[in-house]
Amino acid sequence: MTALNMTIMMVALLIGCSSAFQMISSPNNNAIQRSSSLNMAAKAKGGGPRFDKATEKWIVTDPETQGPEAGYDLIGSALRAGPVPVIQRIINPEQYEQAVLKYMAAEGCDRTEAQGNMDAYFENPQDWAYQKLQEQNGAAKKDYANANMDPKQIALSTIWAGVVFWFAYYLITGLAEGKWGKADGTDLLHGNLWSLPF
Repeated sequence: MTALNMTIMMVALLIGCSSAFQMISSPNNNAIQRSSSLNMAAKAKGGGPRFDKATEKWIVTDPETQGPEAGYDLIGSALRAGPVPVIQRIINPEQYEQAVLKYMAAEGCDRTEAQGNMDAYFENPQDWAYQKLQEQNGAAKKDYANANMDPKQIALSTIWAGVVFWFAYYLITGLAEGKWGKADGTDLLHGNLWSLPF
């Protein structure tokens, strides 16, 4: 009877483990059809940015709705996705603008949605690509244009950032002044790494 029980348990274990390796279902075709029909409708209107083959750049067809004034500024990027897209916008504004226009043309969306997506992409490309893949498979669409824009969340994040900066300043100045130890010039903050007693 023990061998029979052991055989039954092994068969049950094999069946249970094999269900973990099932094939992934195909993407939700309705979501793909909806997004492609929206793209075709936007392209049919001629309302999206277009690619200029002579300059090899995307150009706006309607500056009021597609130009930089139609979107949000550097602070909007900082609030939605943090410092990385802000730095990208400052260091390389032309590449940022081209990325936004290309996304607008490909997705048939407005400037704010394109900027939100590009900010999220520049902040973390892997997570952004994963989210887009999940959306193609039927997951809910993430609203990057309004991400992190809840006034309560903005206030809490600002307070928390202030506390962190204040603590960092207090710690560094306290160490430099010798509040928590002897500041005789033989510490790490005075550039004497090799003279430390360890």
